[in-house]
Amino acid sequence: MAANGNWLTINSIEDSDVPDVIALWARCGSLRAWNDPAGDIALARKETNSTVLLGRSDGMLVASVLVGHDGHRGWVYYVTVDPDHRFEGHGRAIMTAAEDWLRARGIPKLQLMVRGDNAKVRAFYESLGYYDQERVTFAKWLDGREPTP
Repeated sequence: MAANGNWLTINSIEDSDVPDVIALWARCGSLRAWNDPAGDIALARKETNSTVLLGRSDGMLVASVLVGHDGHRGWVYYVTVDPDHRFEGHGRAIMTAAEDWLRARGIPKLQLMVRGDNAKVRAFYESLGYYDQERVTFAKWLDGREPTP
């Protein structure tokens, strides 16, 4: 998948991209101790209902999104823009690519989760037309781990 927008070239992840993507996620503060980023990437690439899209500017990796669907709703994770390239429209471009990827698969709705105290990220998504559905998200680790934030 290739698209151009806001000076980004958008493509699906390749094997050789994995270390750079994990480094970008780390640089953006998107890694959590309880998530294995390489495992998340491998799982996203395993089936046809998910992928990782990458945005490059002048050949440099500056944005990413893990996008997938359950057949009914689309979800995004690891939406990242390199801190040195923020406020250049790359976040909007990578989210548009995720939306387009879902539309191409007939998925009519995209949902995402943002921590309640993350005002900057909430404002970003609101500027893209997303709205708070005022839902409560429940979670349970199926391997018996204690709850995580």
